[in-house]
Amino acid sequence: MGEVRLVVVAGTTETAAIDGISAAGADPELRVHTPSADLEIVEAGRPAPGSPVPVSPSGCPTPAVVTRAVRELLGPESLPVEFLDAGLDAPSAATVRDVGASPGGDLRDPEPVPEAATVFERARSLAPELAARDEGGDSGSDGGDEPAELLVAETIPSGTTTALGALTALGERAAVSSSLPANPIERKRRVVAEGLDASGLDPGGAAGDPIEAVRLAGDPVLAAVAGLIVGCADAGIDVTLAGGTQLAAAAALARHAGVDRPLPLATTSLVADDPTADLPALAADLDLTLAAADPGFGESDHPALTAYARGEAKEGVGMGGALALADRAGVADAAVRDRIAAVTDRLLAERAGIDGEDGRPAANGGGPR
Repeated sequence: MGEVRLVVVAGTTETAAIDGISAAGADPELRVHTPSADLEIVEAGRPAPGSPVPVSPSGCPTPAVVTRAVRELLGPESLPVEFLDAGLDAPSAATVRDVGASPGGDLRDPEPVPEAATVFERARSLAPELAARDEGGDSGSDGGDEPAELLVAETIPSGTTTALGALTALGERAAVSSSLPANPIERKRRVVAEGLDASGLDPGGAAGDPIEAVRLAGDPVLAAVAGLIVGCADAGIDVTLAGGTQLAAAAALARHAGVDRPLPLATTSLVADDPTADLPALAADLDLTLAAADPGFGESDHPALTAYARGEAKEGVGMGGALALADRAGVADAAVRDRIAAVTDRLLAERAGIDGEDGRPAANGGGPR
């Protein structure tokens, strides 16, 4: 297969501090660090010494663990990564490109993403560079001078709530998934309703104006991902959306920007089978080709995999797209599960040792489980 590059767009939003809508971090204070640590895990296999290991309040590890496990199985050189800073609120030791975003505001603010247009255009202009072949070769792939396929992913706590805001502003199907086992969808809808009221925007009031939808009802990661999709369409670059309802919301923004080319959406069965998310219907509305990976998390008795199986951290950081690549490469599901367990155990054991030397408990509630 030709070269594939994973592009993870990372950011934060004050919406994540709202009680009960996100499990992307043990608590609101640590949640700010989740996207930064996710990038470090995907790139280097571990968070930087000052970063927590992102886990949910119940101890479920970040889906970045799954993406890292697949990179290790395929060989990191077979899945190069690029990271975009679309509003990080904590520094990351990973190598990132800046798209001019500040952390997003609270969705209930009148204008949570004032720089939406700038972020969109900068990400749009970056697409050809992100897909360009490295000088001196094509990393062993068979694609010649053709640009790499981009596998675009996200990491942003409470991103499903801001995705719901953008979908509602566009007048699209208002349903999203959740990092929590029980989707607090009605709470999210109340937050969105408050935000639209504060912005003076009716549902569907930003139809045909994706920048306005993000500016008044979204987050900076959505602006950047939508810009990348449009930039790929402009340049004829193959792009796969590696995620669930958040990437579907970004696709909706791209559709409202005039993109009509086929768009694959690679997610997990955990999202695709979630009746509260209604992803198959949303994908059909937006003419997205939906694929859902199922590596059999329920067949493992490892605590991390059983947490995924019960619906925690259903998607994020390219989890579904990475699993699809593993399947495309012929990697057995059992090998994927074993590597996820090994990466999780390694991360938590290392962090327990580091924090133990400092006389502190494991960061973010972590520890071997």
